[in-house]
Amino acid sequence: MRRREFTAVLLLAAAIRPALAQQRAIPRIAIFHPAIPTTLLTETGGGTAWRAFFGELRRLGYVEGQSLIVERYSAEGHHERYADIARAVVDSNPDLIVTGTNPVVLAFKAITSRTPIVAFMIDPLKAALVASLARPGGNLTGITLDAGIEIWGKRLELLKEAVPSTSRTAFLGMREGWEGSFGQAIRDVASRLGISLISMLPSAGTTSEIERVFAEMAEQRPDAVLITGEGDLYANRQLISELAYKYRMPTMCPYRDYVDAGGLMAYTVDLAELLKHMARDVQRILTGTKPGDIPIYQPTKFELLINLRTARTIGLSLPANLLSRADEMIE
Repeated sequence: MRRREFTAVLLLAAAIRPALAQQRAIPRIAIFHPAIPTTLLTETGGGTAWRAFFGELRRLGYVEGQSLIVERYSAEGHHERYADIARAVVDSNPDLIVTGTNPVVLAFKAITSRTPIVAFMIDPLKAALVASLARPGGNLTGITLDAGIEIWGKRLELLKEAVPSTSRTAFLGMREGWEGSFGQAIRDVASRLGISLISMLPSAGTTSEIERVFAEMAEQRPDAVLITGEGDLYANRQLISELAYKYRMPTMCPYRDYVDAGGLMAYTVDLAELLKHMARDVQRILTGTKPGDIPIYQPTKFELLINLRTARTIGLSLPANLLSRADEMIE
């Protein structure tokens, strides 16, 4: 009897070992967004970008719940939570971290130099996040959401072209952007164009702060609004577009999703394509490539998108020359 029991135990252990090995082999990634709620960081929520990210992972063979474990975190617009959440993420010991915005990346870099990080950033070389774009080094790679700070000047120029009479433009962005390199680039172009910039800086990426800033903006009555590309604002893109529409403010937006939601125009990269590239970075790291050996991907193609319905509603007649250069006009 004992021999039979011992043999049964051996057979059971032999059957369990491959199953456990297979379970352990399933990679586990942690996603931390500074503002988008965790329930929207899915293949069916979170805008076109995150849908594209998870769709590309699926195409590459990483299906959540089958061949991939995903743990989600969000600061929901509260900057003061970055460090604590970053520590919790690193302590959970994931195989890889997916995150973004420069302040969040800095929070992770202060905690770990070992856990691979795939991130979306703005001008990561100038922000000293990487050693070089071609060979970032360390445990970080990902994408840059612009092709250099010059893009911000171009956006302001197009906004001036759309609203030639503008002399006061609101800068809607987070303080880090206003005080950083692209904020200075925008101020330089504004000075050349004869535009006075009004800095409208939410203290957090929350609904109440966005509403407060727009109420203040409505009192100051700028001729137009330039919206920056931080994740805090992107998480509130629907609200921002609706408030700009409500107050009849012409907007230059950083991404297509704003224009689809009612923003006036965008000069933008294909954000969905960029997040697909991040998914491919995830796949490369999970299959053995060191993150520091993967070049930071920088977009080269930009599109001018115009929402004609919004233009009509706010009573704006756009110049024919500008309309002729639009890559897409949304009704």
